[in-house]
Amino acid sequence: MTTSSLSAAELAAATPATRDRYVDLLRVVSIGVVVVGHWSMLTLSVDDGQLRAGNVLASLPAAQGLTWIFQVMPLFFLVGGAAHAAALTSRRRTYAAFVAARLRRLLAPTAVFLAVWASVAAATELAGWQSSEVLRLATRTIVQPLWFLGVYLGVVGLAPLMYAAHRRWGVRVPVALVAAAGVVDAIRLLGDVEAVGALNVALVWLAAHQLGFLYADGVLTRRVGVGLVLGGLVSTVTLTVVLGWYPVSMVGLPGAGVSNMNPPTLALVAHGAWLTGLVVLARRPVTRWLARPSVWTSVVAANGVVMTVFLWHLTALFALAAAVSVGLPTPAPGGALWWVTRPVWLAVLAALLLPLVLVFRRFERPGRAPSSPGAAVASPGAGVASRSRSLDGVGAATGVVLATFGMLVVAVTGLNGMLAERTAHLVVVPVTAWIGLVALGLGWALVRAAGRS
Repeated sequence: MTTSSLSAAELAAATPATRDRYVDLLRVVSIGVVVVGHWSMLTLSVDDGQLRAGNVLASLPAAQGLTWIFQVMPLFFLVGGAAHAAALTSRRRTYAAFVAARLRRLLAPTAVFLAVWASVAAATELAGWQSSEVLRLATRTIVQPLWFLGVYLGVVGLAPLMYAAHRRWGVRVPVALVAAAGVVDAIRLLGDVEAVGALNVALVWLAAHQLGFLYADGVLTRRVGVGLVLGGLVSTVTLTVVLGWYPVSMVGLPGAGVSNMNPPTLALVAHGAWLTGLVVLARRPVTRWLARPSVWTSVVAANGVVMTVFLWHLTALFALAAAVSVGLPTPAPGGALWWVTRPVWLAVLAALLLPLVLVFRRFERPGRAPSSPGAAVASPGAGVASRSRSLDGVGAATGVVLATFGMLVVAVTGLNGMLAERTAHLVVVPVTAWIGLVALGLGWALVRAAGRS
């Protein structure tokens, strides 16, 4: 029987005593906060018959401090590190089997999401609906949150190597990564070399991931948690408010000269530090709460659809945007009525998301994991088996690189321009989105093939 055939209650009842339930809760909470943040920040209005989308943080600077609550991406990478540490120590796996197992739940539902929305984008172009502001905006921006999955795919591919570094050097690894991120920030902001900032996409998120290894080892004690909270908050306030080197907002804003997210900065590192400390301090009482069967069953059920919720939450938002575009009234952003109606706004979006989750959640459920060879057995064929595992590892690594590249390309370019366009002299095929989709599909195929060998 596969795990996909078990109910949440059955899975909850079968949970081993050794499982860290707190990590599962943190995964649900981090994605849930991101979804609520996206839903809350967007503003919609109709001006001269045209739908206008905005960001309440841009029109209401005083609300930018709320991003210190809603920016929880560092916690997701910490959770990933903790989960990867458990997977890498619980059984002997080849690199290919590890990567295939971790990527399956990410890429299977994402492939369905992209297939649906690429079809929508192509259909709108074929039918000549490009003039629809909602559809044009949706097909361009619906995939933007996938940047996070693209980065996370790369982190998964590096996880075994980074865990080996953790086993050898421990806390010195994240310290070195943060120090390197500081150097990158200095070169980028003081030397005005913007391109070098891309290095921090790897350095900062890998540092957060390494904290997950430290968490799994029990290094992040309550005393360390207090230090992280105090040090992180003081550093964040100093970098953003006192010195003003970085913006207060922990998410990117339209027209801002510097973003703490794209690429990530030292201010985001400091923010992630105090969030990590807060998580460490809350672990003991929350873990006791999770021991309740009803609570744990709810967490298991939520974990079973968390990727589906993340992928489709903007679809629900654009469905509501379509209603706004045809006359649904909305209050002015930042006003008293706007704040009062936020719970209703979120409830409507949750209701729109629910049927999408019910339809697409089955693609997230894991199936039977492919069997993978363990340690090489001394035998006349051991050398051949070792070479085969090496080739599988190369194939899996190549697949991860392609999938990461493809996901980032799709997230950056959007899905507009899926069909060929006829000009006066020739037929032009817009290839950017297709490059990303093909690279993503090929990468996932390589990872699956390597994991099954």
